[in-house]
Amino acid sequence: MSVETTLLLTVLGFGAGVLGAMAGIGGGILIVPTLVIFFNVPLPQAIGTSLVAVIATSTATSSVHLERHRTDARLGITLELATTVGAAVAAMLAQHINRTILALLFVGFLAYSVVALVRRVWSSRAQPQQDESPAYQVRGYPAGLAVSLVAGAMSGLLGIGGGPILVPAMYLLMGVPLRVAAATSNFMIGATAVSSAFIYYGHGNIRLDISGPLLTGVLLGSFAGAHLAPRVRVRYIQLLLVVVMTYLAVQMLLRVVEGKVK
Repeated sequence: MSVETTLLLTVLGFGAGVLGAMAGIGGGILIVPTLVIFFNVPLPQAIGTSLVAVIATSTATSSVHLERHRTDARLGITLELATTVGAAVAAMLAQHINRTILALLFVGFLAYSVVALVRRVWSSRAQPQQDESPAYQVRGYPAGLAVSLVAGAMSGLLGIGGGPILVPAMYLLMGVPLRVAAATSNFMIGATAVSSAFIYYGHGNIRLDISGPLLTGVLLGSFAGAHLAPRVRVRYIQLLLVVVMTYLAVQMLLRVVEGKVK
């Protein structure tokens, strides 16, 4: 691997780590399509390698959020029961799913995430930034567990960590403040990713040569993102994610249409 490629992977990891830590999505939703589109990594290997980065993001940010009392550990452990089961089962099924179908699933998930973020930005446009988490009462555990099972399945299938589903679910269905939801999601996604990463590794779908520089960038970016999160308006992070994910969705769809998905 050339020095330029190594540096680019480190930069990719750093950017994904910063955004993932701030938004609670783990960074996998950015890493997978970028590896496929710009580094020509086969989709199953991009997914497996992304899961390693998701684990790193969770490890790096959880300690910071726990120290600041932004993580609802009890809620995270409860929902983790569903996400790990979903992730393990989906990871086994992913080995038998056509790669074009996997790519289309990823495009659809990117589109869903963009729509969800746009709706959240629009609904919260008049709300002031909160430095501290307000008091709240968790509700809707059955719905939260059901959605967590789906989030785990998406993590196992697509290598995204489940954050893009977990954060809106906790925020919209369970009454958890956005910053707490993002911190709790970061706390959960590492264990979720571990349950499926072993399966991908067993099938030879984790690229160790890519993981090294990617993890270096992700760890640095995750620490930076966790420390910057209280100082940056959530709306700006959401808008940036909308732009990036829309671009990646279009590029991934073009690859599917042109038959270039490996």
